Amino acid sequence: MKLLIGRKLGMTQVFGETGDVTGVTVLEVGPCHVVQVKTEERDGYRAVQLGFGPQKEHRVKKPQRGHLRKAGVGALRVLKESLLDEDEEVNPGDVVKVDQVFAPGDVVDVVGISKGRGFSGTVKRHGFGRGPESHGSKNIREPGSTGMHTFPGRVFKGKKMPGQFGARRTTVKNLTVVEVDPERNRLLVRGGVPGPAGGIVWVQRAKTPPAGRRAGPDRGSR
Repeated sequence: MKLLIGRKLGMTQVFGETGDVTGVTVLEVGPCHVVQVKTEERDGYRAVQLGFGPQKEHRVKKPQRGHLRKAGVGALRVLKESLLDEDEEVNPGDVVKVDQVFAPGDVVDVVGISKGRGFSGTVKRHGFGRGPESHGSKNIREPGSTGMHTFPGRVFKGKKMPGQFGARRTTVKNLTVVEVDPERNRLLVRGGVPGPAGGIVWVQRAKTPPAGRRAGPDRGSR
């Protein structure tokens, strides 16, 4: 298993044996229910579909409700697919807990939806500097020239302009797992992760861990 679904609870700090303090994000990861298992014979690849978060049944659409009922699990809020290794065997209805996938010292990538900040100007969105606020200034927070004239007569794609800020899928790579609490399904990772408190995240083994670091228990750097 390479991935588990969870939600962000907030941030705190952990003190080490020598008194050093580490800022960590507390994640509630799992338990995740196995909803579907995909095979090479039927689907062309090996993967498992995981579900997380109890949900009121009337909030789940009828086709998805039948899909979950077939697996023998209740209504779930989030479904996510994860690739399976060759030697891994799981069945629909199984429950995967956080300590079965991650251990202290692992390096993980955390994916989430960043906080949405609405339509924002260039100062807030891109960190532009502002103009003078003295009398007569008409360029306090304006973006300035976009740099186009008769030729080419258009604004190039990707130009930093005002627009929607945040509310996008964001990945924070190579975070270290500081602590695992299987009794409360807690995972403490060093540093910050995207999204607000209560936001859905998925934690996966690091795809490009630093040299000499492991991406999972006895998994090497895969």
